[in-house]
Amino acid sequence: MRNLSISHQISRPRPALSFNYPITKQIPVSDLAQSGSPAQHWKLTLSYDGTDFRGWQVQPGERTVQGELQAALGRIVGESPLPQGSGRTDAGVHALAQVASFPLQARIPEANLLRALNRTLPFAIRILEARIVPAEFHARHSAAAKTYEYRVFPVEPGMNQLCPPFLARYVYAFSWRVDIPLMQRAAQAFVGERDFSSFAATEPDLATRIEAASGPSSLRTEARTAIRTIYSSEWSKQSHEAGTLFVYRVRGNGFLHHMVRNLVGTMLDIGRGYARLDDIPAIFAARDRSAAGPTAPARGLFLHSVEYE
Repeated sequence: MRNLSISHQISRPRPALSFNYPITKQIPVSDLAQSGSPAQHWKLTLSYDGTDFRGWQVQPGERTVQGELQAALGRIVGESPLPQGSGRTDAGVHALAQVASFPLQARIPEANLLRALNRTLPFAIRILEARIVPAEFHARHSAAAKTYEYRVFPVEPGMNQLCPPFLARYVYAFSWRVDIPLMQRAAQAFVGERDFSSFAATEPDLATRIEAASGPSSLRTEARTAIRTIYSSEWSKQSHEAGTLFVYRVRGNGFLHHMVRNLVGTMLDIGRGYARLDDIPAIFAARDRSAAGPTAPARGLFLHSVEYE
């Protein structure tokens, strides 16, 4: 069935979303759905500033990215499916390219949904791409790998730099001198398939339990365990107009709750001499959160990208 245009001439005006091209009047796109027609399945790629959200996942009485996206769809097409994200980022965590999927009965061109969402959502959330995909696609279950990035802005006296207020929401301003080559060696120690129990949040990992209950995942992980495979793990220095950033990037088949932030906290402890590189095997063996370093603040963490086969 061919897609119908969003706009049609009608005799009586009806309220609808306005677009930047000449039309007479518009009808709500939800009216375009044919009774009994199969739903179309959508994949969105989106970016967001997580500072003012209580994370991705819908929570009663809280402002969340998933909740804002669901509400925007309701305003545009009159349907409110719950978008499924590739992962549930915590409060204050950002995304450069999160992926979400959901079904819609309404027939709407991809470019129109992209435009409408960006006009309806708050400015802290931007849709980068909107695509119709096969029904079997699922943002979380179909994912093969994810990459996270953590940004540290060193402010110890030797660096002679201050963290500007417009950057402070997106970095961890760290006030100790660190040994980057030593931290790079620590990062390499996390590569491979390992039990990351010592780097998981102490409370039960709600996201993992929900994922396990909702069906099998193509992610090569054991959902009910702390075993994950890390493909790459490295630190680099990056130049910014405000100074030098220390950036940690890690790619793996899945991540536990707070895992990346706990890895970063542990490596920063090693870099400043509070812990030793040789401690890492014992930290893994302990399978105890108290054996690893502190949890780095949420504001420095970004979901960088999600890969699909």
